[in-house]
Amino acid sequence: MLSRPFMTTHEIAELLKVREATVRGWIHDQQLRAIKLGREFRVAVRDLEAFVNANATRPPEPDGTDEDRTQ
Repeated sequence: MLSRPFMTTHEIAELLKVREATVRGWIHDQQLRAIKLGREFRVAVRDLEAFVNANATRPPEPDGTDEDRTQ
């Protein structure tokens, strides 16, 4: 996903196109693993990838494409 080991809630919100409060909610509900540094949360990229994969509505295509299966 990215070359950095940790991301902020703001960066995750921008990446996933959700509100930052949504990301903090996932953390609060223990759906997304994070560490708290001072007043800010940081999420390991590997934990974000696991969260996204666990919440995917369908698995990726074997060839890596993301085409609509209904065609």
